[in-house]
Amino acid sequence: MTPVPSPGLRARLLFAFALLCVVTTAAVTGGLYVQARTDILQRAQDAALQATRAHLETLFPLRTPAPDRTELGRIAATMAERDSYALAVYRGLYAQAGPPSDRAPGLMRNPPPGSGGRDGNGPALTSEDLMPQALSVSLRRKVAEGEMAWQRVVREGRPFLIIGAPLLITEGDRWRVSGIEVYTTRSLLPEQRSIDWLATRAWLSGAAAMAFAVVVALLATRSVLRPVRELGRAARLLGEGELRTRVAVRGSDELADVARTFNDTAAELERHVMQLRAMEADARRFVADVSHELRTPLAALAAVAEVLDDEAAELPEPAGRAAKLVSQETLNLTALVNDLIEISRFDSGVAALSLNEVDVAELVPATLRVRGWSDAVRTELPPSVTARLDPRRVDVILANLVGNALRHGEPPVSVRLSADPQWITVEVRDHGPGLDEAVLPHAFDRFYKASAARARSEGSGLGLAIALENARLHRGDLTVANASGGGALFTLRLPRRAPEQDGAAG
Repeated sequence: MTPVPSPGLRARLLFAFALLCVVTTAAVTGGLYVQARTDILQRAQDAALQATRAHLETLFPLRTPAPDRTELGRIAATMAERDSYALAVYRGLYAQAGPPSDRAPGLMRNPPPGSGGRDGNGPALTSEDLMPQALSVSLRRKVAEGEMAWQRVVREGRPFLIIGAPLLITEGDRWRVSGIEVYTTRSLLPEQRSIDWLATRAWLSGAAAMAFAVVVALLATRSVLRPVRELGRAARLLGEGELRTRVAVRGSDELADVARTFNDTAAELERHVMQLRAMEADARRFVADVSHELRTPLAALAAVAEVLDDEAAELPEPAGRAAKLVSQETLNLTALVNDLIEISRFDSGVAALSLNEVDVAELVPATLRVRGWSDAVRTELPPSVTARLDPRRVDVILANLVGNALRHGEPPVSVRLSADPQWITVEVRDHGPGLDEAVLPHAFDRFYKASAARARSEGSGLGLAIALENARLHRGDLTVANASGGGALFTLRLPRRAPEQDGAAG
């Protein structure tokens, strides 16, 4: 399952700033909105209660403690304001009065259901909303007990306040409940509009704060991500070998400390790499110099060894055996020196290709024939497989692969050639036990034969390493695996048109 990529640092910072802004704005503006809404409604409610008390005082003295419907209508008309209804209730009787603008010439007594006044901004409460049976039980109970009470209601999205109050009768210094209940209404629409305006301002403030937070987040992420990007770019260049890469140090914060640490690390790494490169160059130069210095005495030893080899059969047994040993070891030492010189050329970068149009189907038999391996190796060679290659280096590759198979594998050894429009492939296989799995990754290591994985042989231990370097010089590849039927299988792949290279001829 492919892992879901995580958001980048910029996105995470923007999200964090935006979330902080949203939470802070919601907490602050929400708290202010709730407090302002409570204060506005409380002031409106207190003002309505005060106005109701003032209107109640105008009703005294009552004409009769047991009013009829006409008297209830007068009380309701007195309590009704410019934009509200009023209801007067006494036992089973009640009377309503609407705003003065909605009244008939006389008092409005028990208006028909559905009629109502207007507050200048749409329909207000209707007479049905102020019927005794429409009022809440709790409101009427409190009024009946002699308390002034109120209730908020919403009709068609418009808020109203219903206030209920009992009419009291004075008896000397005492007050008693007359049993007359008065209910009035007051529109809270102006307050609701103020509250809506506050809510709109809160939303606008939140949006402005969000935009400001995004701008601040962009500026913050830019200032934070710029040195991070510079560090990333410098790290990539350092990984690509640009050891002189450094980053600019700005300020004295944590990012500046990271930049200074990076520069110090890069400087120390450059110093160590320069030391290692100098040591490696010295080692390569030493090997090359020693190899070249050994060629002259080895040439003289080879001439002497050849003479001894010719005379070995006529010498006494100990001397003859010693002469053959000297001759063989001289040849081995000469091969080792030649291989070291070849490796030193690869290491110093002076090895180059000498390209020619070559028929690989003819080059393989020629390589086997020169070394006397034609009878020991089976070949599968399609005719006319041409490619632009360095024939000497391809010959070295084939000789190392076939010689390795003959020395360390078991017969039959086979060479198979195939080609396509871009590549040629040469497979060299033996039918021995193959290579141990632990040996496969190190098959092309230099001098690997000196390990316990393989006994000492007459080879230099550099043949497969040289073969791999020659393949790479052609921009090709050389691999090894164990064949399914047993034995080691070396596969050489070379482009049919190797690229031209500059440099000394190898």
